[in-house]
Amino acid sequence: MLLRPWEKLPDFMRTKEVRPYYDVLCKHKISLILKRLFDLFVSLIMLLVLWPFMAVIAVAVRLDSPGPALFRQERVTTYGRAFKIWKFRTMVQNAEKKGTAVTVKGDSRITHVGMFLRNTRLDELPQLVNILSGDMSFVGTRPEVAKYVNRYRPEYYATLLMPAGVTSEASIRYKDENKLLSIADDVDEVYVNQVLPAKMKWNLESIKQFRFLRETLTMFRTVFAVLGKNDE
Repeated sequence: MLLRPWEKLPDFMRTKEVRPYYDVLCKHKISLILKRLFDLFVSLIMLLVLWPFMAVIAVAVRLDSPGPALFRQERVTTYGRAFKIWKFRTMVQNAEKKGTAVTVKGDSRITHVGMFLRNTRLDELPQLVNILSGDMSFVGTRPEVAKYVNRYRPEYYATLLMPAGVTSEASIRYKDENKLLSIADDVDEVYVNQVLPAKMKWNLESIKQFRFLRETLTMFRTVFAVLGKNDE
């Protein structure tokens, strides 16, 4: 994965707020290449090994509630490009029409199988396809829907210099964000004004400290967090 030349970035990203982060990444071009090679190799191996298990999950999702096994939603990735993220469906069909784009603790739209998949993050296994195609990476800022990206502060656009990720330091520290949002009167406003800025603080810091080895450690920390062994 190589950065575009500065002059070829979208206009909304060629700002004084984004430039320092761009300059940091320019100093670590080898790490960026290693990151993409790792994504390609590992996602391909995982798909080849895990497809029977993923097929079983797909059947379980279909048996648990009416609707397709997979859920697709438009999100935003590198340079503001829209793409379709893949997940196992964890909510009732047409859930996006029955609530907000973020979920809260005790969300009635979540199915029984969906709750298990969310708690173990197995619902994200289909994102291996997104990683293989280059729309996502194993580590990076979680992809947001366009309505939240449209409310980004100028500095936040620096997170679009690299592909969206399955996990990140922010994801680990805010793995229970649905609990925080469950007490909100206006979920969207609390997410945009409180949760998103807190997560972006970690996302931007991760760019400042970008190293391929550091991202590998983030993947291991994610496993420990999912298993409930994260002390933070």
